Amino acid sequence: MSVLLYRGSLTEDLRPLSALLWQQKIAHRIVEEDGVQVVLLAEGADKDRADDFLERWQSGELQVTLRPAPTVNRPKGNALPALVRSAPVTLALIAMSILGFLLVYLNAPVSWVAAFTYEPFTLQGGRPMFSEASGQIWRLVTPAFLHFGLMHIVFNSLWCWELGRRIESALGSFNLLGLFVATAALSNFAQHTVSGSVLFGGLSGVVYAFLGFSWVAGRINPRWQHLAPATPIMLFMVGWLVVCLLGLVDVLGFSVANAAHVGGLFSGSVIGVAFALLYRKQH
Repeated sequence: MSVLLYRGSLTEDLRPLSALLWQQKIAHRIVEEDGVQVVLLAEGADKDRADDFLERWQSGELQVTLRPAPTVNRPKGNALPALVRSAPVTLALIAMSILGFLLVYLNAPVSWVAAFTYEPFTLQGGRPMFSEASGQIWRLVTPAFLHFGLMHIVFNSLWCWELGRRIESALGSFNLLGLFVATAALSNFAQHTVSGSVLFGGLSGVVYAFLGFSWVAGRINPRWQHLAPATPIMLFMVGWLVVCLLGLVDVLGFSVANAAHVGGLFSGSVIGVAFALLYRKQH
């Protein structure tokens, strides 16, 4: 729980104080509340030490000089390679999702689409007939790449980029890939358990997993505060989930994988708690 250290006017420059605290490895954040700036400590155990540095800074005993960051002349024309290097797994997930959308949109052979579904199927009389997926463990994950509409793929790709690249930047590509595999498998399993042998797919379950992970991890580990989505975004996404669970979009003819969404949000949040506590302990 955050501990109050100091309240100051909006015109007061608290950057030197913040730099001093970070120099002493005292985790904190500065927010605006009721027209003032508030310095909040991440750990109550740092309160006495922070009070001492605050008093010495206010008295002028401690001086902090802030220097502007050096200007980096970046070479022109390398934006795309730099983008790929910054978030390769996130971009790969979006690319695979676009491929899955094109398989459906361009009426690819049924066997191609069936290679991605949770259970293999063939068409008999225009209806899918499913069979057991014995030993085909990739099917736990690959339904996440199938998309059945333009808005479906656009919505999921945008949110995957917005949330996935931040997680990948903070935790690395390997951890993001592991998070994807785990939450895709869990959300797909949840959907299959609830709906049975039907066609379903989409990255939405993983998007909700990224959302839950970012929200929880960003509030437990001070180093990952930037991961947490803004409150209005979180309210919108959870509100949309509730609307879908109530069946209010069914009347519009949309088929929503609600179990995958709930399974993704829950599994992502649980993994977020585990990662945040583990990394917080290590650092």
